[in-house]
Amino acid sequence: MASANMPTTERPERYLFICGQNKWRSPTAEALFADVEGVEAISAGTNHDAETCVSGDLIEWADVIYVMERKHAKKVKAAFADLLKSTPLHVLGIADNYPFMDERLVGVIKSKFPRWFAGN
Repeated sequence: MASANMPTTERPERYLFICGQNKWRSPTAEALFADVEGVEAISAGTNHDAETCVSGDLIEWADVIYVMERKHAKKVKAAFADLLKSTPLHVLGIADNYPFMDERLVGVIKSKFPRWFAGN
C-alpha cells in the first residue's frame, strides 16, 4: 500500500508528431512541447529520407499520435496498423507551408492545443 507521503511517479503523456520529411512541422511541434510539463514529445517523418523515420518503436512508445496531413495518417495506418490498435491518431490539418519555428506555424500548432497553450 502506498504511503500518503510517497511522491507520485506518473510518467508524462507521450506525443508523437509526424510529417513527411521531419524537418519543419513535426520538429516545431516537438520543440514547442519540450518545456511543457506533463508531456514528452518526439517527431518523425513518413518519407524514407526523413530526418528521423517513423518506426514501430516510436508508434509503440506514443500515447497519442499527431500527423500534419491526412496523407501522413494513411501512410502510418498502412505501415503500422497492427500497432495502432489503442493509440489515438489525430490529423492536425497543417499544410507544408512553413519553415521550422516560423511564428505562423508556432501559432497554428499552439491553436491546436489550447489545453497546453491557452493564452500563449
